[in-house]
Amino acid sequence: MSDTLLTIRRLNDSFRRTLSGGGKRLMASGIAALPFQDQAAIVGKVMAFDQFTEDNDPHGEHDFGAFDHGCDRIFWKIDYYDQAMESGSENPADPAQTVRVLTIMLAQEY
Repeated sequence: MSDTLLTIRRLNDSFRRTLSGGGKRLMASGIAALPFQDQAAIVGKVMAFDQFTEDNDPHGEHDFGAFDHGCDRIFWKIDYYDQAMESGSENPADPAQTVRVLTIMLAQEY
C-alpha cells in the first residue's frame, strides 16, 4: 500500500470519526426527514464504522460504507473537492488543497 493511499485513508478516517477538520457533512433528504433520534444514531454509526472489506472499499481509501438502521439501508460516501468546491481535488492526500464532503443517504437515494 502506497504512502499516498495510507495518507488518504488516515485523513478519511480522522474526518469521519470526528466530523471536523477539513470537511463538510451532508445529509440527503431521506436522512434529514427521519426523526432526530434516528439521525443522531445514524451519524454515530457512520463515525464508528469499521467494517471495511474488499467489496465496499476496493481502493482502500475508507471512503464508503453501508449498514442497516432499523428497516433502512444506509450509505455514506466521502468525496474530495478543491478548496473552492468547484471541482475534484487534484490531490486528496493533501489537506491544504482538499475539502472532504461526507454524504449520508438512504441506499435508495444513491
